[in-house]
Amino acid sequence: MPLALYALTAGAFGIGVTEFVIMGLLLDVSADLGVSISAAGLLISGYALGVVVGAPLLGALTGRLPRKTLLLALMVVFTVGNLACALAPDYWTLMAARVLTAFAHASFFGVGSVVATSLVAPNRKASAIALMFTGLTVANILGVPFGTWLGQAYGWRSSFLAVTLVGVVAFAVIALLVPRDEPAATDEEESSEGTLAVLARRPVLLGLLTTVLSWVGVFAAFTYLAPILTRVTGFSEASVSPILLVFGGGLVAGNLLGGRLADRHLVPTVVGTLVALSAVLFVMTVAIHQPIAAIVAVGLLGAAAFATVAPLQMWVLEKAEGAGQGLASSFNIAAFNLGNAIGAWLGGFVIDHGPGLGAVPLVAGLVPLAALGVVLLALRLERGRAIGKPVTAQG
Repeated sequence: MPLALYALTAGAFGIGVTEFVIMGLLLDVSADLGVSISAAGLLISGYALGVVVGAPLLGALTGRLPRKTLLLALMVVFTVGNLACALAPDYWTLMAARVLTAFAHASFFGVGSVVATSLVAPNRKASAIALMFTGLTVANILGVPFGTWLGQAYGWRSSFLAVTLVGVVAFAVIALLVPRDEPAATDEEESSEGTLAVLARRPVLLGLLTTVLSWVGVFAAFTYLAPILTRVTGFSEASVSPILLVFGGGLVAGNLLGGRLADRHLVPTVVGTLVALSAVLFVMTVAIHQPIAAIVAVGLLGAAAFATVAPLQMWVLEKAEGAGQGLASSFNIAAFNLGNAIGAWLGGFVIDHGPGLGAVPLVAGLVPLAALGVVLLALRLERGRAIGKPVTAQG
C-alpha cells in the first residue's frame, strides 16, 4: 500500500478520537461547565448532527476543488474546531465547536475514500478504503482510552489539545505524502450539475439506505453494550472497559477482512457481511446470559460491524462512478452516522417501551435483514435494467 494511504489513516485516527473521546469525559465536562450529564451527552448528538448536515453542505460547496486541497482544508477545520473545543468558555461555545469539527468528518472520509481508491490497483480498492478506516478502529482501541485518561488526569480540555496536535501532524503528512490531483472543475464528469445529479440515481439512493439500515442494527446494540454487560450478563462496571477492548480488536480484524473480501467479490461480500451481522446479533441475544459467551459475542459484533464498512462504501462508490463520487461517498459517511443516531433511539425504545434490555440484540438483528432486502431489490432492478437494454434497442 502506498504511503499516502497511511496519511489518510492518520487523519481518520484524529477524527475518530474527536468523535468518541467525549463519551468518557461527560462527567468532567458537566462538572466543569455546570450542566447536567444529559446535556453533556447532547454534545455527542450535536456532533452526529454536524456530520449529517456537513456532508451535503460541504459537498455542494467544495465539489469542484482538487481533492488534496479539500483534504487539507478539512484538516484545518478539524484542527481549529478541536482548538476551539479546548478553549470553549461555556457549554454552547463547546457545542458550536463540536458541530464545526463534525463538518469535516463526513467530507474527509468521503473524499478520502475516493482518493484511497485512486492510489491503488482496481483489485485493491476496497482494501485501500479499509486501511484508511483502520485509523478509526485504532482510535477506538488506543486513542479514546488514552484521551479519556488524559482528560481525567489533566482536565478534559487537555484531551482536545492533544487531538489538535494530531490534526497538525495529520495535515503535515497529508501535505507531504498525498499526490496532487487536477481541479475537479476541469473534468466534465465532475461539473457541479453532474456532481449533484448523482444523488438522484436510484442505485446510489438504495446504497445509502442499505448503509443506514445496517448501522441502525449495529448501534442499537453497541450504544447499550455497557448496561447489557452489567445488568444482564452480570459483569462489574470495572470489567466493561477490558471487554470493550475485545470489541475494538474485532473492529480492526473485521475491517481489514471486509476490505480484502470486497476486493475479490464485492456483491457477495455485501450480502455476506449483512447476513453475518444479523446472525451475530441474534446469537448475542442468547450469549449475553453467559459471561464467556458474552465476551466472544462482543468481539464478533465488532468484527461483523466493521466488516460491512469497506464493502458498503465501495458499493456506493461504484454506483456513483462517473460523476459526484466524492459527494456520494460523503453522503454514505453521513448515512453511517444517521444509522448511529436512529440505532441509539431504537435501542432506547426497546428498553423503555418494548421487551427490555435483554431483547435489544434481538431487535437490532432484524434491521440488517431489512438492509439485505434493499440490496436484493437493488440487484433485481439492475438485472432487469440489463435485460431490458437490448430489447429497447431492438424495439
